[in-house]
Amino acid sequence: MSSVQTEHKQQQEPLDLIRFQLDEYVIVKLRGAREFKGKLQGYDSHCNLVLSDATETIFSDKDGVEPIIKRTEMVFVRGDSVILISPVIE
Repeated sequence: MSSVQTEHKQQQEPLDLIRFQLDEYVIVKLRGAREFKGKLQGYDSHCNLVLSDATETIFSDKDGVEPIIKRTEMVFVRGDSVILISPVIE
């Protein structure tokens, strides 16, 4: 009697990579020359994100103008404005 083993592969999606960043600090670049840096608390299939201990930086397109920096405990980032999500490398 021969036994046939079938390899059961999990289907992986691009958003599965975000799962490895839960409870880790990430940088999220947004439309409109903005970015958030914070601890990723959650996400969904629309790329909506929840960040804690977050810092928002708003850049100006004018030369010599300092960026505006805002801090917040918890923030919801709407997925349609997300351009890039990257782990913070320190």
